[in-house]
Amino acid sequence: MQLILTYLPFYPLISFLILISFAKRLSWQLASFISVGAMALSAISSGVLVYQLNTIDASVITVHLWSWFDLSTVNTASDMIPEVISKVNISFYLDALSAVMISVVSGIGFLIHLFAAIYMKEDENFSRFMAYMNLFIVAMLILVLADNLVLLYLGWEGVGLCSFLLIGFWYQDKANVKAARKAFIVTRIGDTAMAIGLFMLFKSLGQLNIVDLTQSAQQTWQVGNESAYWIALLLLGGAVGKSAQLPLQTWLPDAMAGPTPVSALIHAATMVTAGVYLIARMHGIFLFAPEVMQYVAWVGALTLLLAGFAALAQTDIKRVLAYSTMSQIGYMMLALGAGAWSTGVFHLMTHAFFKALLFLTAGAVILALHHQQDLFKMGGLLKKLPVESTLFIIGLICLVALPGTSGFFSKEAIIGSLWSSSTAGPALWWCAILGALITSIYSCRLFFLAFLGQSRFQASLHVEHSKLLRLSLIVLAILSLFGGLISIDFDTVFPISLSAHQDPGWLHTVAILTPFAGIAFSWFYFSSYRKNQGDSIMANSSSFALFCRNGLGFDWLYQWCFIKPYCALARLNRRDVFDQLIMFNAWYVKMLHETLSSSQTGNLRWYVAALGLGLVCLFTVIMVGVGSI
Repeated sequence: MQLILTYLPFYPLISFLILISFAKRLSWQLASFISVGAMALSAISSGVLVYQLNTIDASVITVHLWSWFDLSTVNTASDMIPEVISKVNISFYLDALSAVMISVVSGIGFLIHLFAAIYMKEDENFSRFMAYMNLFIVAMLILVLADNLVLLYLGWEGVGLCSFLLIGFWYQDKANVKAARKAFIVTRIGDTAMAIGLFMLFKSLGQLNIVDLTQSAQQTWQVGNESAYWIALLLLGGAVGKSAQLPLQTWLPDAMAGPTPVSALIHAATMVTAGVYLIARMHGIFLFAPEVMQYVAWVGALTLLLAGFAALAQTDIKRVLAYSTMSQIGYMMLALGAGAWSTGVFHLMTHAFFKALLFLTAGAVILALHHQQDLFKMGGLLKKLPVESTLFIIGLICLVALPGTSGFFSKEAIIGSLWSSSTAGPALWWCAILGALITSIYSCRLFFLAFLGQSRFQASLHVEHSKLLRLSLIVLAILSLFGGLISIDFDTVFPISLSAHQDPGWLHTVAILTPFAGIAFSWFYFSSYRKNQGDSIMANSSSFALFCRNGLGFDWLYQWCFIKPYCALARLNRRDVFDQLIMFNAWYVKMLHETLSSSQTGNLRWYVAALGLGLVCLFTVIMVGVGSI
């Protein structure tokens, strides 16, 4: 059992090392076998671990690999003997929360790798791409299995690095490089906040092990503790960066510049779920800061509304899905802020199923359309790609949360937890309902534009690899439809919160009917899209539509508030004052060197004169010193 847990992240790590070492010398067949095979081993190992975890009484599996370093201080009372404060180990900790995460990361990651092996077959850097994908999985597995904050942060930064490498994989295009750089820089803001929070956490509690931290906090802090407030706020800063929540959400839509399997991996199985996992894992800290939990809920609510409005006006199929991810992560944040920890993690799992399905199906469509991503140049795909269209519909009805789908079970559970929550309340419940309405509207708009009406794509479809691509899609479709029936017991991880209030009976009726209201509205409002006869359709170019299409102006705002002032300061300080101070030392040393070098003339008379002058100065100093005594 412990042996299986030990090897879990090492399968993709070994695959990464082989692929990155031999790169183009490996054939497509061998590179695919190594990368996908490593993910298959990780997925099987995860399944075995989850089964074993459910059969043992302790509900926890731990494994210690090796000691990393010790944090110690000198005890002056015991002859300067260092006293160890905390040990930092390379150790893995598997409970119900991390079991869900490894299942999502390795299971969905395996299906995405299988799809990517076909999708990226023609790329000349195929081995390097699959190596980066494997490394992404390694970093995420380390993040979710770490038993201490240092190891968690190592995986956290590894995920950021891999996202940079994969978003900018096609670096020949300048736009891709800019998108990768933007993702890296924006998430670094959150990472810096998180690092400061971890330092404060260690200073306050003197612990780095996550379980020990929670126990120490319960013994040391009271609800409303000031240290808990600031630490939780800084951890929230880290979470909003990685999970693309307000105000650090601007990197996610541009991350669509990467290959479609990368988008699926980032949105479904790895990066954006890291922030949700962090808050869920550190829930013992957040419980002492109810104000910050309110911030978490409001951040989620505002983000899901912002992303919903932005998705309504997008013309790129992948950007619509990107904003939908941002919105669904907002629902998870809402649940966490309301104290519905298990519900938020449950939605994380179901969202991974249908979002991976949507992105990979979109990838199959894009490949069939010769990499065309503009919704206004598609149309009629339901007739030409019936299998892909059906699979995409399954993903959309799960996203909309129609009754019976996995998205319905998890999203309705989140909405149902808001009304009576002490940190959420009716206002946030209405935000969630409005978000559900907007989700159904932009999902219908996407479907009408891409799959109904007559085709607006002029060239013939490229469907040579479509059958090979369908295997992963069919499995994801089954999980999307029936994944909501999976039962997860979080009683040993999260505190059980019982609501003392009885919710009004009409709440659930409104929540269930809201998506149908959005569908009905879309049927009539977007009738021109679904009835299109093949003539060109132009995107709405009104000021409000452009405002929404540009992400509600956040990029423009940050450009004027931060980027332009920074560039102006850089131009003003182009000679770099601090550099000049450092260069002054170099100039001073060089001047002394030249002065001393000029005295080395080779003339014996000058040497004797200098020696005599030196002796006179020496005797003068001695005599002055003796006289003063």
